[in-house]
Amino acid sequence: LPFGVFSCRKGGARCATAIGGYVVDLSALANAGLLSSLPFDARSVFQRHTLNAFMALPRPAWTATRARLTELLEAGGDEKVKRDKDLRAAVFQPLSEVTMHLPAEIGDYTDFYSSKEHATNVGIMFRGKDNALQPNWLHL
Repeated sequence: LPFGVFSCRKGGARCATAIGGYVVDLSALANAGLLSSLPFDARSVFQRHTLNAFMALPRPAWTATRARLTELLEAGGDEKVKRDKDLRAAVFQPLSEVTMHLPAEIGDYTDFYSSKEHATNVGIMFRGKDNALQPNWLHL
């Protein structure tokens, strides 16, 4: 299951997954109590506008989330989701009606091409060993 961040007419950016032609609103599932068995506060994590809090959790939390979502979304699925029309309307948003967003806030970025060794290795791939590092690279 892919994870992402979306927004729609019904609210601001929040966490989701997708299945078929639908975005599955994870904050709506959490608010309905359907993610309460997870080993973290799903309401707090999935109502955020990025996946950073989810990505910061340990691997077992991700595994548990995928397992629970599979239970909810597989054929037969959860009785509460099947019976509650309003819940289904809150949880399943057509992809054509949502806007997808950058799923994470990037705090730092390192351009490893600034390393002479990396620039030389890339240069060898494109220009060969004899002309790996362009003279102007040394004067940046």
